Amino acid sequence: AEPRMESLPEAVLIRILASIPAVELVLVCRLVCCQWKNLVDGAALWILKCQQEGLTEAESEEDAENWQNFYFLSKKKKNLIKNPCGEEGLEHWGEVENGGDGWKIEELPGDFGKEFPSEEVHKYFVTSYEWCRKAQVIDLRAEGYWEELMDTTQPKIVVRDWYAGRSDASCLYELCVKLLSENEDVLAEYKSETVTIPQDNDASWTEMSHTFSNYGPGVRFVRFEHGGQDTLFWKGWYGVRVTSSSVTVEP
Repeated sequence: AEPRMESLPEAVLIRILASIPAVELVLVCRLVCCQWKNLVDGAALWILKCQQEGLTEAESEEDAENWQNFYFLSKKKKNLIKNPCGEEGLEHWGEVENGGDGWKIEELPGDFGKEFPSEEVHKYFVTSYEWCRKAQVIDLRAEGYWEELMDTTQPKIVVRDWYAGRSDASCLYELCVKLLSENEDVLAEYKSETVTIPQDNDASWTEMSHTFSNYGPGVRFVRFEHGGQDTLFWKGWYGVRVTSSSVTVEP
């Protein structure tokens, strides 16, 4: 008689399944039979997939039921902010407030400025002598983060922004990020203090970051807003510089 799939040792079957793309495992292989469903819903298969692709992380060890989510979140992790460094002008940024002479995009390091810590960043946005603000709303479902994942797993939502002054001017900077429901009610909010950068500063780039966790069910959008101005009211662009903004959903 032909050896049948059912007679394969489970460890072998797991190795075979681990070579199949994750989406197919969940959408197709789970439906084959009870045994396959149990394997796809179990930790062993996803631990193996994580190991094969170098996605292991110590902290997720004790949380076996979440290995599948851990795998998907690790694979999907990307910056959800579009045009974070001004390479496309003000494209994708909404609710733009152009105080003074308005937002401008300049090449790093800029006048009286410093190079950015990462070589991949070439430009920044710069503010003027009255408040300049801009915002971006991220639709989590459109980015592939399904409702049950957001409501049950509540993966970390990590927000980062970089700001700098120019060494010959003083300026202000603010960051405000909100997690919104379907109807855009605010479910969680992070607002930085208003940062004051004095005149004669060293123009170095500083990271502002915040991690949202345990924020409760219902989050569907992330609204990211930042801005600033110079405090000397000089015509032109002596206000805070911002670049490399990011929002990532992480396991």
